[in-house]
Amino acid sequence: MKVRTLVLAALALALASPVHAQTADELVAKNIKAKGGMDKIKAMKSLRATGRMALGPEMEAPFVMVLKRPNEMRMEFTLQGMTGIQAYDGKTAWAVMPFMGKKDPEAMTADDAKMVEEQSDFDGPLVDYKAKGNTVELAGREQVEGVNAYKLKITRKNGEIRYVYLDPDAYLEIASDATRTVRGTEMEVFSTIGDYKEVNGVMLAHSIESGPKGGTQKQKMTVDKYEVNVDVPENNFAMPAAAAKTDSTAAPAPQAKPAGATDGKGAASPEKKK
Repeated sequence: MKVRTLVLAALALALASPVHAQTADELVAKNIKAKGGMDKIKAMKSLRATGRMALGPEMEAPFVMVLKRPNEMRMEFTLQGMTGIQAYDGKTAWAVMPFMGKKDPEAMTADDAKMVEEQSDFDGPLVDYKAKGNTVELAGREQVEGVNAYKLKITRKNGEIRYVYLDPDAYLEIASDATRTVRGTEMEVFSTIGDYKEVNGVMLAHSIESGPKGGTQKQKMTVDKYEVNVDVPENNFAMPAAAAKTDSTAAPAPQAKPAGATDGKGAASPEKKK
């Protein structure tokens, strides 16, 4: 009887003991490992994504986005037979929007520039987050399309806050949540991330769908092909000197970023469980 009592007591103690709670740093480490590891991530110096954006019913815009370390980005997209450009050279964010009557390159508004600067972060906000001046906190768990995901709160160096959701099994990003300012109006934008595939040893997402949280209007970005360590001329990202004035009424270009090398913007993580 004494042995049985001791066994029962041990079982009761084990059941009462809390399961090890993972910390934010442990989750970030698992996220980096799931993507392929820091060495393979850092081996990527440039990345070209070719794909298409679905902007609405029967409206699709082919795009080519090029990222280069540490924080340069250029995206060209074709809409209504015209090509728009959105770019950042590490200092200046600029755009060409011919379908809005803006045929010359112009510096972006402050709000649009913030979004493009975030897009240009080659590895995304989690990799080397302390060196970037970001802080990361575990904000609990939350259901994302039937998955009880880990919710990480990221506070960027400039004070902006965004949330990233990690799959509890694969530890890869499956969603993000951030407040954006578009034409002076704050909007909470929710993005789902998926269709991860391995590219040069790094897991990259090939699908991102974004839109106002709780709304039905969505913009889907599908990447058909990634190319790693492509040659990119340095002046590819700089705004042509001919025009450099800021137009506060300029309409923002579609916002999205392949996640992977990162959100990023991004794995052969399985498709998300429903």
